[in-house]
Amino acid sequence: MDMESLMAQAQDLQTKIAAAQDSLAQKQVRGIGGNGGVIITMTGKYDVLDVNINDAALAGGAQNLSVFVMDAYKDAKEKADALIEKTMSEVTGSLSE
Repeated sequence: MDMESLMAQAQDLQTKIAAAQDSLAQKQVRGIGGNGGVIITMTGKYDVLDVNINDAALAGGAQNLSVFVMDAYKDAKEKADALIEKTMSEVTGSLSE
């Protein structure tokens, strides 16, 4: 493989990665904590868009609420991680071809 072809492939990959990152910024995941008492919505780039806390989650006090929020965040982050892995493997999968 010549250098020109290699550079073209690298530029193509860079374009595909940028497009995948733009796509991830538009996709949303929802994390749930406290049996639905707290719902966090974030993008595939970990930007938190919304935190929804219902009245039932507040009834347990501040300590329980903080646990629910952390659980919802962890759930959302795990879902975003999976989305990122899937999206980027689709882009980089072409490297093995």
